[in-house]
Amino acid sequence: MPALRVSMRQVRELFRLKFGSLLPSSDRQIAAHLGVARSTAAEYLERARAAGLSWPLPLYLSDADLEERLFARPNIRPGTRRRPEPNWVAMHRELRRPGATLMILWEEYRATQPEGYAYSRFCELYRAFETRLAPSMRQTHLAGGKVFVDHSGKTLPIRDPVTGAIRPAQLFIAVLGASNCTYAEATWTQTLPDWIGAHVRMLEAFQGCPRLIVPDNLKSGVLKVSFYDPELNRTYAHMAQAYGVGILPARPRRPRDKAKVEAGVRVAQYFILGRLRNVPFFSLADANGAIGRAPEDLNTRPQRRLGLSRQ
Repeated sequence: MPALRVSMRQVRELFRLKFGSLLPSSDRQIAAHLGVARSTAAEYLERARAAGLSWPLPLYLSDADLEERLFARPNIRPGTRRRPEPNWVAMHRELRRPGATLMILWEEYRATQPEGYAYSRFCELYRAFETRLAPSMRQTHLAGGKVFVDHSGKTLPIRDPVTGAIRPAQLFIAVLGASNCTYAEATWTQTLPDWIGAHVRMLEAFQGCPRLIVPDNLKSGVLKVSFYDPELNRTYAHMAQAYGVGILPARPRRPRDKAKVEAGVRVAQYFILGRLRNVPFFSLADANGAIGRAPEDLNTRPQRRLGLSRQ
C-alpha cells in the first residue's frame, strides 16, 4: 500500500522552517516538529529542489499546483497508460460466466503480463471501461410532442380541522418535453378516479393536448407491462381516445425513458414541498391553491442556461 502524502499545509511549514527561519533547523528537528519521518522531510526537500521551488513560495501557488509540481513526472503525459492492458471487452464477457470474478481475471492477466497493473488499478480501469458500456442517448423533444406524468414519492400532509388527524395527499407532476413547463396538483390517492381527474385538469391547464402522454407503469394506467404491447386500463384508454392523444408507458425499471418528469419531481419537491413545509393545510382545495401558485412562479422564471422561461 503506498504511503499517504503529507498535506500541503505541512509542506509549506516544512519549507518555512528550512528556508525562511533566521536559525535554520536540521531535517531531524523539522521532522520531529511536523510529526513525520526524517526521510520524508528529506524527500520533500529534494522534490522542491528538483521542481525549482524557492522560498518564499509565490502567492498565486495553490495547494493543488504545489502538489502537482512536487509530484510531476517528466516526459509523461497525464492519463498515459504505461503498462500493457488486457482486452477489456473479453474481460467483460468473461465476467458474465459463472464463477468468474475480477480477482480470477486479474490473476490470469498477471500470469501473462508480469509487469501489468496491480489489482487495485486493474479494477479501477475496468470500472472506467464499464461506465462507457451504457451510454445515454440525448432525447430531442418537439413542441407539443410529449408530456411526462408521474407521482412524487413524497406526500403533502393535510390536517382535518375537526379531529386534527393528518392525511397525506399525493403530488401529481406533469412536465412538457420541449419546454419543461410543469404542472402539479395534490390528490387524495393514486387510484383511477384521481388519476383520470388529474390528467383532465392537466390538459386544461396546458390549454391543449400533446401527441403522447408518457406515464409510469401505475396500475391505474397500465394493467399489463410490456415493451411491445402494454395493456392500458380501459378507462385510461377511453380518456386518451376522447382527447385524441396516445399513451406510451415508460419501460419498467428504465427511469431514463421519463427523465423529464423524474427531474420535474425533484424540482417540485424542493420548489413546492420545500417552500410549503411550514404552511398548514386543512383541505385539499387550500393545498391546490398554494401548489398552483408555485408552478406558476417556476414556469415564468427564466432558466439559467437558456435565459427563457418554461412558458
